[in-house]
Amino acid sequence: MREAFQELVHHLHARLREDRVRGGRLSYLVAAGDSGAGREAALPPETASRKTPRDRTAPVRAGEETLEAIRQALGDCQRCPLGAKRRRLVFGEGNPHAELVFIGEAPGADEDLQGRPFVGRAGQLLTKIIEAMGLKRDNVYICNILKCRPPGNRNPAPDEVAACEPFLIRQLEAIRPRIICALGSVAARALLKTEAPITVLRGRFQSYQGLRLMPTYHPAYLLRNPAAKKQVWEDVRIIMKAMDLKLPEHKNGLPGGGAPGHGAGGI
Repeated sequence: MREAFQELVHHLHARLREDRVRGGRLSYLVAAGDSGAGREAALPPETASRKTPRDRTAPVRAGEETLEAIRQALGDCQRCPLGAKRRRLVFGEGNPHAELVFIGEAPGADEDLQGRPFVGRAGQLLTKIIEAMGLKRDNVYICNILKCRPPGNRNPAPDEVAACEPFLIRQLEAIRPRIICALGSVAARALLKTEAPITVLRGRFQSYQGLRLMPTYHPAYLLRNPAAKKQVWEDVRIIMKAMDLKLPEHKNGLPGGGAPGHGAGGI
């Protein structure tokens, strides 16, 4: 109980610091539905200017939390029953000041074995999507809502999300990305607190913790349904435009679906 209370206090302090920087209202007092599905993350110019990411080369200021500190705070997490069943905790990896963060719902078998996010077949396809954007995995940050694998790769339970999401929020506050890409309907629904299908959520920015979030299909879904790569590439192009990324010359074509490694946009 004491540990949970300390985490809550820490989170509220972090939100207060963020709100002071942004000059906005107290975000932790906003009703959950106020930032849910269906609300565009497009912001008025004066608000958008306050959400400009920090200088990526600037040192961490006093009071700002690092990813290393958050990982230490997570420790040998036993905050939900999944902690006793996992092999390895999967915290996340990538650029600690990335402008783009990819978030899935939970680790799978390969991730549980290696302690790294998206390293199986779906992870290999995600890497190809990132490279099709003209980026590398080291340029972005990749993580999941849950840090431990649910048995049989089932969907995360509400209490599991409730135990892990505060740490995800702290990770995002440390990274301060420009854009989040939620991979799959499970991740998108859990973050946006909605039951809307991914077909409704994808294709436009949503809002999560004051950040623009683009829901799209999970790479594992693309392995089963290659034709959906076209829709994913459409979502990726929207992200690239928002990040002022140019489409690599050799990726300008937009063929239909295909086998993994081919298809839309070279993915």
